Amino acid sequence: MRIDSHQHFWEYKPKDYGWIEDSMKRIRRHFSPGDLKPLLDEFHLDGCVAVQAVDSYRETDYLLDLADQNPWILGVIGWADLTSEGLAEKVDEYANFTKLKGFREVLQAKDPRYMLQEQFIRGLQTLHSKGFTYDILVYPQHLKAVLELVKKCPNQAFVIDHLAKPFIQKGEWKDWQKHLTPIAERELIHCKISGMVTEADWKNWHKDQLYPYLEIALELFGPQRLMFGSDWPVCLLAAEYEQVLGVVEEFTDTLSKEEKRWIMGDTAEKFYKLS
Repeated sequence: MRIDSHQHFWEYKPKDYGWIEDSMKRIRRHFSPGDLKPLLDEFHLDGCVAVQAVDSYRETDYLLDLADQNPWILGVIGWADLTSEGLAEKVDEYANFTKLKGFREVLQAKDPRYMLQEQFIRGLQTLHSKGFTYDILVYPQHLKAVLELVKKCPNQAFVIDHLAKPFIQKGEWKDWQKHLTPIAERELIHCKISGMVTEADWKNWHKDQLYPYLEIALELFGPQRLMFGSDWPVCLLAAEYEQVLGVVEEFTDTLSKEEKRWIMGDTAEKFYKLS
């Protein structure tokens, strides 16, 4: 299967999407399955994983409703309050939703120490006991804490979103690679090739600026722990869907057919148990 492992849907309301700033006017509108499906069809993708963009249970329910209506939405990454005493009961309420594969929250907006508090670790252990994955959304400055986190949860399946958002516009990669390397050494940690164009100069990026980060990610994780994600519609701030996909397609064309298949779908299918 060819899978887009990371994209979003939303019914835009300024109060809910305060992170969409004035510079992001292009994505200040509704984005529905009807907007994405023609793109998946055009570029021969079999389905996608819809990821939360707002920290609320209402967001989780909204995405699950869309997945129920659209068979090609193969999985949902929802939100849950991992520090809540009632987390186990709340997660149990979702037990019959087979398309709910994991959870995420916007850790990039929080102090790195947030993910290391006892309640958060306990919440991750609850998710693990229920068989859920966890998407890690962070910046490079969070990676030291991420390493501590994954050491405290050695059996949890994690995937790092957007390569941990390296500072591509500034061309910085050494510290990012340094702190990502020990994380990648842990075999349950995966990584999404996604969100790169919006970490570059939105108006003047070039694929050659992205390749060093792709090469490092490939070296660290290998194709069986990397997965393509468009980050649509956020990617539209800097590139069309075709351009984002094209960078990864061209990069993976240099690999074997089997390695390319892993990155373009097999890794996501296995990690999220999408079959």
